[in-house]
Amino acid sequence: MHPIEFRTTRGNIRLMADAYGDPQWQPVLLAHGGGQTRHAWGKTAEQIADEGFYAVALDLRGHGESDWAHDKDYDFRTYAQDIIDVAGSFERKPIAVGASLGGISSLTAHDMAGQDLLHALVLVDITPHMEADGLSRIRDFMLEHAAAGFASLDDAADFVASYTPHRTRPTDPEKKNHDGLKKNLRLCEDGRYRWHWDPAFLDRRPHNTGDTIRVNFLEEAARALTIPTLLVRGRVSDLVSPESARAFLEMVPHAQYVDIQDAGHMVAGDQNDIFSSAVLNFLRELK
Repeated sequence: MHPIEFRTTRGNIRLMADAYGDPQWQPVLLAHGGGQTRHAWGKTAEQIADEGFYAVALDLRGHGESDWAHDKDYDFRTYAQDIIDVAGSFERKPIAVGASLGGISSLTAHDMAGQDLLHALVLVDITPHMEADGLSRIRDFMLEHAAAGFASLDDAADFVASYTPHRTRPTDPEKKNHDGLKKNLRLCEDGRYRWHWDPAFLDRRPHNTGDTIRVNFLEEAARALTIPTLLVRGRVSDLVSPESARAFLEMVPHAQYVDIQDAGHMVAGDQNDIFSSAVLNFLRELK
């Protein structure tokens, strides 16, 4: 693994990423969900590279080590343009693996580019139809400690556990260092830990499915898909219901579908091995 960076055409934002494998191989661009970082994929990127793909795990603008937007431009179409910028830097059309915000951005980017940007698309627990209650719950979780932060990593871990009760908390002493959590938090000058993302990225996003323009646009983008497509849903997801998944498969009849047991909206974090296996099986079919 080695770090690389990209520059966006909108705002000249510096985007950081981790790259795995040979740049001459088929690129796979991994775009995380809102409020996450490139580290959210666990070992998935490494396993993708082991299969002979060039895996690039990206920090979206306002997240992780990527720049925050000085003009607070975090519109969905701006995120999509960033994906277009990154995808265009590869010699070959990439396969995009996008979770939540990353999935919306990738789907929108492919449509904005005239359906001629990506080689294939994996959407991770995101469709044009999203549950309003799930959206509200996610947003409330993200905002609850955004300003005040946490006094310790233990406090942050307890808070995350309250949001993901379906996960089994690690008990071995080595995990008490919270290595994974450290990558998603920054230690501020006041001694408190805060999330590694700009809270302003939530301000200009629709927070419910009442924004029909946005939903309609995503539906149009989905119906236009002709590239190989995989939808991965967490079976206990509160954002994508079984009905929403079925609706997506009607919009994209050629799409494949995997429903992962004991996984919520953060599928890769909940069941990383099973998630990686599903993605790798899809990628192997593209060779």
